[in-house]
Amino acid sequence: MAFPIEERDINRTPLKIAVAGAGRMGQTIVTTIQSQPDLVSVGVWERGQCINELIARCDVVIDFSLPEGTEIVLDAVVEQKKPLVCGVSGLNETQLKKLVKTSGQVPLVFDRNMSLGIAVLERSVREASASLGAGFEIEIAEVHHVHKKDSPSGTALKLAEAIASSRGETGTGSVSFAVERRGEIPGDHEVSMRSATEKLTFSHSVTTRQVFADGAIRAARWAPNQGPGQYSMQDVLFST
Repeated sequence: MAFPIEERDINRTPLKIAVAGAGRMGQTIVTTIQSQPDLVSVGVWERGQCINELIARCDVVIDFSLPEGTEIVLDAVVEQKKPLVCGVSGLNETQLKKLVKTSGQVPLVFDRNMSLGIAVLERSVREASASLGAGFEIEIAEVHHVHKKDSPSGTALKLAEAIASSRGETGTGSVSFAVERRGEIPGDHEVSMRSATEKLTFSHSVTTRQVFADGAIRAARWAPNQGPGQYSMQDVLFST
């Protein structure tokens, strides 16, 4: 299945993007923006700085800060009516509720993993688990770098939630997790579906954080053309 990327006409006004978060992901996103002639980076926001002036200059915001920073970003995009792409994981219940409220006023693409491959994996494991039924035990194994704070990863949780939903369960349902933190691994995920007689395995590996930057920028191109609402990479890739 092919997923054509929406291309902006470089003869038109470039898409102006503000980035929240000056960590490794934020830096990768800025470098990627600067390499594309139809995109412009208007700056990077860090906590402690004034965010309103930066967002006033942009067409869309990409947030890869931290949960506490996301709360500030949400207030700013509502105030200035700017679309938001948020890839921050580890949001607590209060922060997630604020995100949902924000999506009622601006287009908001929120996903705990911006990889295009993970979006396809999510759809695949949802369909597989629904077809196989409750007779299969499901485990998600994930490996990330030692700096990652949340456990299980946001990606593992989103995959588990998709599987549980397809089986009529709530939350992560009966899915089990195996978590490992070592080295500088950007992210490996494996979903195993096992019965007494067979085993089905889906896997996805990331070799560079560039994949997340590419997905976030694809979402940033898509979001300004949408109405208020909460979207995911499933919508970015599969909506018609």
